[in-house]
Amino acid sequence: MDELELTIPEGIVDSLPADSDDTKQDMGKAVAGWERELNAALTVENEDEAVSAVVDMIEHFQERWEAYDEFVVELRAWGQSPIYAMAWRDLHAAVLQQVYDHEDLADRIDRERNFRAVDDGIRPGSGG
Repeated sequence: MDELELTIPEGIVDSLPADSDDTKQDMGKAVAGWERELNAALTVENEDEAVSAVVDMIEHFQERWEAYDEFVVELRAWGQSPIYAMAWRDLHAAVLQQVYDHEDLADRIDRERNFRAVDDGIRPGSGG
């Protein structure tokens, strides 16, 4: 499989206050680390194991996205600016989209996630 190349969308960087250089650096380090981890997972000989590791990371990104999304609501409720929580939330969403946009992975990710849903005992259309 081809390696993933993750980027920070320009809109996220532009949304940060002018004095956010530390946050921009932190985001760059995070994205570089995620890219390394994802690409390391893709080098595993067994493709099923590789995709499983990528799905584990996707689930982690989704959990973090949800946590930051909740922070946005909480910060607003307390009258605080949610700009940093919004930026990190949006970054996680962007990374998820970039992983899914990788042509070698999208179908394999969906199959693995469907397998996990069935393996966990969740049956589509079971009504209950």
